[in-house]
Amino acid sequence: MTDRFDSELETRLVRYAAIDSQSDDDSPSQPSTSIQYEMLRLLEKELTEIGASDVKLTEYGAVLATIPGTAEGPTVGLLAHVDTAPQFNATGVKPRVIRGYNGGDITYPDDPALILSPETSPYLGGKQGHDIITASGLTLLGADDKAGVAIIMTAARHMLENPGMKHPTIRIAFTPDEEIGRGVDERLPKDLGADFAYTFDGGEVGEIEYESFSADLAEVRVTGVSIHPGLAKDKLVNAIHLASKIVATLPQATMTPETTDDRDGFIHLTEMTGGSSEMKVKLILRDFELDGLAEKGEIVRKVCEAVQLTEPRALITCAIRPQYRNMRYWLEKDMTPVELARDAARAVGVEPISVPIRGGTDGSRLTEMGVPTPNLFTGMQNIHGPLEWVSVQDMAVATEMCLKLVESAAKA
Repeated sequence: MTDRFDSELETRLVRYAAIDSQSDDDSPSQPSTSIQYEMLRLLEKELTEIGASDVKLTEYGAVLATIPGTAEGPTVGLLAHVDTAPQFNATGVKPRVIRGYNGGDITYPDDPALILSPETSPYLGGKQGHDIITASGLTLLGADDKAGVAIIMTAARHMLENPGMKHPTIRIAFTPDEEIGRGVDERLPKDLGADFAYTFDGGEVGEIEYESFSADLAEVRVTGVSIHPGLAKDKLVNAIHLASKIVATLPQATMTPETTDDRDGFIHLTEMTGGSSEMKVKLILRDFELDGLAEKGEIVRKVCEAVQLTEPRALITCAIRPQYRNMRYWLEKDMTPVELARDAARAVGVEPISVPIRGGTDGSRLTEMGVPTPNLFTGMQNIHGPLEWVSVQDMAVATEMCLKLVESAAKA
């Protein structure tokens, strides 16, 4: 593999990662945070500068563009998301590049106690000699999914500067709010106009994913009875106590993220806010099968009902809404996009790996809405936390595969 894209990928990711673009699940706006527009407008500008056509920032916060085809073939979509996860601090990201990684522990200038080690991150152990990008210790990096953005932008620039390269029409989309399950507006499939697409939002080199969790979000509200604590005897109903009882009653030994793996689903408490008068509890429900997902929703409802019976003066409500569905349900009916990606990976010397995603992507929603969209690797690791990192050379492999994929599509 050549290093023809390394410098560009490094420059792009460092530039993009330094921009604060966290999404916010509590915000009703679209996109959920105005700070995402800094990334969106930058990409709109950069796409225009490299000569892409039909560049547009939509009213729902997606940047769309076209790379005109140089050969016949299906229209192929390439997608990545600009938002970063709200689970950890992403303000003031200071990306840094560790050149020619020596295989040992990586420490962090802003948190000397933090250590990234091959012992706890075995994938890192195979990256000796690579250029590793991390944050400084106080924030996540945002390679999820700015590595995907950098890969697509680099591939787009290459296609536009090399008109002799054969590829069909390519449609690009950079979306907001993927991390909170709101990245695919109902208008996006039509506006994208792709026969099939790919999200670059995966991890280890070789990952070509066509199966994801199905996902629901549960929101529990507990309204107690408020009164001055000095006058509270037989009158006060503390919402914190009831919310805590709900959390304690949910299955914790076998159905939480920290106790499950492979194809096990889970119930994950993500937020518990409020006070003695009113509490809000958010949980995400995940399973690869719809009956398993429904079972987890029923568990949450029954726990809420049981706690409600212990205190009729309180009001406990439980609302569950769908987020996304396992893209396997549709992709397994026509594996053409998956096989095309696998062939492209092998063509650049990478053996494809297909394992279920213990999460979701914009591709989950797009596939459900009629645009088959597998997920492809970027190299990003340890996402959503301060130990997040990515190899520049892994990103370069993803870029090479992207270009081989669109070339192959021209012959499809």
